[in-house]
Amino acid sequence: MSSELTFHHRYQAPKAGSHRTLLVLHGTGGDENSLFPIASVLDPNAGVLSVRGKVLENGAPRFFRRIEEGVFDMEDLHFRTQELAAFLKNASAAYSFDLKHLFAAGYSNGANIASSLLFSRPEVLAGAILFRAMVPFEPDDTLDLTGKHVLISEGKYDPIVPLEDADLLAVHFQDHGADVTLRWTELDHRLGRDEINRASEWLADR
Repeated sequence: MSSELTFHHRYQAPKAGSHRTLLVLHGTGGDENSLFPIASVLDPNAGVLSVRGKVLENGAPRFFRRIEEGVFDMEDLHFRTQELAAFLKNASAAYSFDLKHLFAAGYSNGANIASSLLFSRPEVLAGAILFRAMVPFEPDDTLDLTGKHVLISEGKYDPIVPLEDADLLAVHFQDHGADVTLRWTELDHRLGRDEINRASEWLADR
């Protein structure tokens, strides 16, 4: 692994004719292999960059620290967001993919840092599919997400993500110019095959 590619990761080049790359970001306890198969469902032709979070919580990888369930360590979140953005710029050079066609696909903790990337470093993503995401922080008033595409997929019976928090996340994206779709599933915090298939259909139109 190059000294500039400071995250453990897996990369798969896109198939001929595809310009899209999916940035796959796992939930707590996952790694760069956990959600790799989902990428082939979301877009079987896209390149895939699957990254492992550097923070360990009782041995479980995460992308940033938290103080308790639903309470983020904001200093660490901002630091890790900048660190991940720098990695993505280096990875795009190393693997020859265009950040203008990079879509994040994040689950839970991975979805939260994807939102943080869009709020802090929107130039590194074209958009994101956010499964079970929360509001990472309130974005700056000057943030411009025009041209960014965001799908938020939430569970109605999720004990971790409050319904109002998911709604507020969609409002933040919309208020700052992003093209936002918020979908609710009859699920809890777990992912369902049907919602992944629907996310694939959404992505195909972008």
